[in-house]
Amino acid sequence: MIKIYKAFLVILSFVITNSLVAQDLPVATIQKNIESFKENPRGPYKKIEWFCEDGTMREARDPCPDDIGGGVQHASYSEDLITLGTKYHLFFADILANTDKVAFWDVTNDNSRIKQYQLARYLASVDNGWVQRKSQFYRGAIQSEDEEAWGVEFYEWLLRSDTRFRQNYYLLRQTLRDIPHDGDSNIAQRMRSESKILAETYPKFMDARIKIHGKPSVSDIQMVQEFRAKHKGDLSDEVKKQFDQLEKTLAEFYTPINFKELQSQVNAISVKNDLTERISTFLEKAAQDTSAQTLVPEIADVLCYIRQDVLTLRRSSDRLAMLDLSNELEDILLLKTQEWQPETLKELLYKIQTLSYAATGTGLIELNEWAAVEPYLQADSYHNDKSVEQLNDFLATARGVVEWSASQVKAKYQEVVDTYATFEPKAYGFIDDRVRSSVALDLGESVSTLGAFIAKHSGLENKVMDIDGQSSVRGLNPGYAYGELVVIEGSPEGIEVDTEKIYVFEKPPSDLKPVAGIMTVSEGNLVSHVQLLARNLGIPNAALSQENLQDLSKYSGKKVFYAVSNKGSVIIKGEDDITDEERELFSKKQRSTSQVTVPVEKIALDKKDIINMRDLDASASGKLVGPKAANLGQLKKMFPEQVVEGLVIPFGIFKDHMDQKMTNYEGSYWEFLNNAFAKAEQMKSNGASSKEIETFQLQELKRLREAINMMTLKPSFVNSLRADFQKVFKSPMGKTPVFLRSDTNMEDLEEFTGAGLNLTLFNILDEDKILKGIKDVWASPYTERSFKWRQQYLSNPENVFPSILIIPSVDVEYSGVMITKGINQGTDKDLTIAFSRGAGGAVDGQAAETRLVTATDTRLLSPARQADYIRLPATGGVKKNIATFDEEILNEKNIKDIRAIAQSIRTRLPEMTGSDYDGAYDVELGFENDKLWLFQIRPFVENKTAKSSEYLEAISPKIDNDFLITLDAPIN
Repeated sequence: MIKIYKAFLVILSFVITNSLVAQDLPVATIQKNIESFKENPRGPYKKIEWFCEDGTMREARDPCPDDIGGGVQHASYSEDLITLGTKYHLFFADILANTDKVAFWDVTNDNSRIKQYQLARYLASVDNGWVQRKSQFYRGAIQSEDEEAWGVEFYEWLLRSDTRFRQNYYLLRQTLRDIPHDGDSNIAQRMRSESKILAETYPKFMDARIKIHGKPSVSDIQMVQEFRAKHKGDLSDEVKKQFDQLEKTLAEFYTPINFKELQSQVNAISVKNDLTERISTFLEKAAQDTSAQTLVPEIADVLCYIRQDVLTLRRSSDRLAMLDLSNELEDILLLKTQEWQPETLKELLYKIQTLSYAATGTGLIELNEWAAVEPYLQADSYHNDKSVEQLNDFLATARGVVEWSASQVKAKYQEVVDTYATFEPKAYGFIDDRVRSSVALDLGESVSTLGAFIAKHSGLENKVMDIDGQSSVRGLNPGYAYGELVVIEGSPEGIEVDTEKIYVFEKPPSDLKPVAGIMTVSEGNLVSHVQLLARNLGIPNAALSQENLQDLSKYSGKKVFYAVSNKGSVIIKGEDDITDEERELFSKKQRSTSQVTVPVEKIALDKKDIINMRDLDASASGKLVGPKAANLGQLKKMFPEQVVEGLVIPFGIFKDHMDQKMTNYEGSYWEFLNNAFAKAEQMKSNGASSKEIETFQLQELKRLREAINMMTLKPSFVNSLRADFQKVFKSPMGKTPVFLRSDTNMEDLEEFTGAGLNLTLFNILDEDKILKGIKDVWASPYTERSFKWRQQYLSNPENVFPSILIIPSVDVEYSGVMITKGINQGTDKDLTIAFSRGAGGAVDGQAAETRLVTATDTRLLSPARQADYIRLPATGGVKKNIATFDEEILNEKNIKDIRAIAQSIRTRLPEMTGSDYDGAYDVELGFENDKLWLFQIRPFVENKTAKSSEYLEAISPKIDNDFLITLDAPIN
């Protein structure tokens, strides 16, 4: 007997805190461990041992006695593997038998451990066993019968909970493909992995591999056989073995459907109810007609019936059997949908509708999301013809379903994949593999076909190099740029961007610095800070598919011209193909932005007292305080019950502190700042390059920022803050958590938004942290990102004055942004809203629940796909929570309240402020127990120069939206 082991397995998961999981990983050490595991005959394991029911371990020759319940025999973990688990929550080679079920489900870490198990299985399939390269042959390390028995027990425990079932439907179905429980295997993944490895070993097979990955069909068997025969003289014995295995797997994958076997699985379910009868009826009919056009819609129906009614089965074993059946039916659907080749427009629309419904049945789309889009995907209701406008609406909806499906996969697995990719780049292929093994693959192909058809008949056509699937590219806001194309595959964090380059991201970083142009696979939402800044500055911005990104990667590093028209069409062309007109746009230094001078002559720097927000209104903006505080004070007057109390530290207090002597400088902070800009101007006069000047400025601003962070706050100011805190918030500092929001004179202007450029500190409780936070906020306008964005658009970026808005935290259940107009869809009378769960929703690029709200209706533009969110505990700081997508964020009462507040803002705000501004507003708000809270309002700024550009208007296609197209029109 050696030691207690089960308790240790539980500790592996539960002693790991979120902060520990998130800490920087020792990448070099982990990579060294991986290489060591690969070369070790025992891999990541130590030795074979007995694991007894009472939690003890015994040597291999000392079995567990029957009187303590017996046990199982398998390998124990090496010390290095144990360290990876305990210190970094990394699990490369889990042996399931004897693993604690709760620890393996790992709910406190967003199911990280079970996802890592799936990812490790994938890596093993594409990298010759991965960490078990040699230990695959370590006899006795893993007992398959014990693994399967554990898998059955695990799912019988897991599937007891209705809530767990509803909230994790997609994840549950996916894990069934990887966790042994019924002699099963993931044949589709094996087929893709084997073709990938074969193409890497024998590069001439690459085209065939692309066919198997992108458009699998039963003809692949003949294709592989013919390829092998053609190249047989060049094939080594090892490659021949790989061909043998691939042909065997293809034959297994394309085995004719055995409906009797499927019926026997239904018969094995312990109860008979409407669900089992419905499936039996389907199987009986399906056996008579196996044509793809008949079978695919019927399977889609059954998949959705299973999802909706599986909880009517009370036994976990029955639920497990039904989910396994669901996966098998999905596999059949994936085979058959490739055989379904529509010939007319109506058939194509029906196929798209069917596959969208199937996406719901497989968990890629939530049930509430399908209810929201179903009315817009009714191909059966179409008669003889449809207008271009109606078809474009169908296309936009269907394209959304494809994107939501892919984002479901990313939401579930991206964090784990990103972590592994830091030390194992092959991990990036996992998400693509999951998407390709789903209905999203053929749905995406069908939607691209529809897009190409509509483009052909309407004149809306993209010209993006020579890539395939161009109908998947769509413009988000107009503009044009010329520069080097940079394609970023994987995580963008840590990427240093250049203002003169054009970037293609899977998802843009939330702290993106100025760039010439952007394209994104995951646009996040229409009203994130990055999207608003791009719209404001006329930076061309478009969305594209993952396949588009991969196709563009071959042009990364090349100079290109990039334009997004006012109608959303997109052009990317190489340097040699640019027209004289397009060259002229840049030879004249004409850009889709214009410089704005922020007036500073009216700033009242003599006001050195903290201000009660109730005493402010919009007229104080740019004089005493920034627009956040002034406008929120105005809203407090208009909506006293929807706006919190607040304190404001005005410009004058900041300037008073900046007039103090600066550490390690002979003058004041303010003199240092002004001298830095004076020197920059002198450098410019002396002929220094813009790069040299910028480098100098950023170095000086960094020095200033560090000095402000170390500044001593005046005792009189601190004492006043304590007194005012008590008076306004009815508690002393240190007892009420607050937000500290930077509020400069150079943001939220009618011509420039500045959204998210400066610092906001969340839920600060401790007095010392509040005082330190004040200095951090004062320093934030001098960060590289903030300065560069201001410099891009403002003629006097050095004249920045920060005030600070201090408001008590509201622990909202969900929060977001409202724009009082339709963006990209809808009219100026509509609303565009984006909400995420928790605090700070939608502003940092989260995949938010985005809606178009009209006077009488609401339309879901995209669902929430943010995997986590934060709440604001009364003890200060933030608490990370894990999101599920089975319920919508906003309810009908919330929508009603949003409409009412928007109407009031539109009518009352200009009247009360005496403003002639007639544009839209950008409003931040949240809900706590269904009560609406207002946190910020600013003008919604769009780049008028970009919108009115003669060139952009010229490349915008002239579309006749009323043009009718017959539904009998041939697709090809």
